[in-house]
Amino acid sequence: MSRPPHRSPHRAAFAPAAIALTLLTATALAGCADADPSGSPAPTASDGVTGDGHGAIAGAQEVAEPPLHLLTVGDDGTVQQLDLLDESVDELGSLDGVTSTATDGRFLFAASSSAGTVDVVDSGYWTRSHIDHFHYYRGTPREVGTLESDGGGEATFSPGTATTGVFFTGSGEAVLLETAGLADGDMTERLRVETTPHTGLIAGVGTGSLVTRADAEGESANHVDLLDADGETIESIDCTAASGSIETVVGTVVGCADGAVLALPTDDGVADLTRIDHPDGTTAPAATSFANREGRPSVAGLAGPTSFWMLDTREQSWKLIDAETPLQQVTAVDDADGHVLALTDDGRVLVLSGERGEILSETAPLLDETTADPSLLAGATLVADQQRAYLNGPAENLIYEIDFADDARVSRTFETDRAPLFLAETGR
Repeated sequence: MSRPPHRSPHRAAFAPAAIALTLLTATALAGCADADPSGSPAPTASDGVTGDGHGAIAGAQEVAEPPLHLLTVGDDGTVQQLDLLDESVDELGSLDGVTSTATDGRFLFAASSSAGTVDVVDSGYWTRSHIDHFHYYRGTPREVGTLESDGGGEATFSPGTATTGVFFTGSGEAVLLETAGLADGDMTERLRVETTPHTGLIAGVGTGSLVTRADAEGESANHVDLLDADGETIESIDCTAASGSIETVVGTVVGCADGAVLALPTDDGVADLTRIDHPDGTTAPAATSFANREGRPSVAGLAGPTSFWMLDTREQSWKLIDAETPLQQVTAVDDADGHVLALTDDGRVLVLSGERGEILSETAPLLDETTADPSLLAGATLVADQQRAYLNGPAENLIYEIDFADDARVSRTFETDRAPLFLAETGR
């Protein structure tokens, strides 16, 4: 990650209320180890600790509410982070050749298919679950490091609580990064295994991992192997055209052409594998990726031009729902009302019933320019947290905040000084 050029503080407009966003003086990740973006000294474990202090983490400040931020990668590679509380923007540094990104809610994983690399950036904001309650932290944004692969090509990501899986499609290398190591600023690899080059994935489960295995031709994955901590195969399960993984509060999902594999944690530290087949008689295309509000049991994935799958990992059941409008993305909010959010081909955000697929509310078209350019539309991301949804418009130089519980009202609009090609929510 290169040090960004010095820029004087400037202001970006905030719509619709025309409130200004103050851009703080840029601090490169490589040079910010001694201070946080505000210029304050690095916090200590005792600074700002709430409650009895049992959640204290050395080098981090515990705060009273989720420190939600939006992290973007611009068209020139600049990484910026918007504080959703005070609307300040920090420029964190620059990345080269980013072609895809992912996040676990704290770290940004940015792949470059041409270089065969993945850069890891610590946003400095995160939430830790203690099952019955949560702790919220503010630390120091920094570059963690770069993961490399010979002949790597594009990378697929499987973010999780304890690990993040990175699979290089060009080389077939599958790497499991430890979250605890990343938090210490180290690229700690729990496991690295060699497989046949294919569009595959690796996902951590307990002390082990799930790794796809290609057929003889090496073009697609038709099996999912459960590996132990040493990379030895414990179990294998059929999963034709394995694609897409997501960690839920119940277990880890890998999509298959006719359903999914669910890995359920066990007392011995690894997992049990079970198949969740599509309902009999359904012929809809399988979901190749899944999305949800983090920490919930239900996930959603597209099932053709106008339909989507809902998978309840707790009930181990599928629903096929027709929204009767062309869709680009879906994500399961999985709240008390069972909302599903969708981005349409014409750039509207829909709030859908997760039971019937009916449109409960919708925005006007928000991405007129972006939808006209498929290469830009591929980077538009719809992400939901407990109260709001966010959508980046790369061609519009905008980020939208949407109150999906209030008739899909656009509650805030943030202008950006660069095209926000990629978006991630951090602090959650």
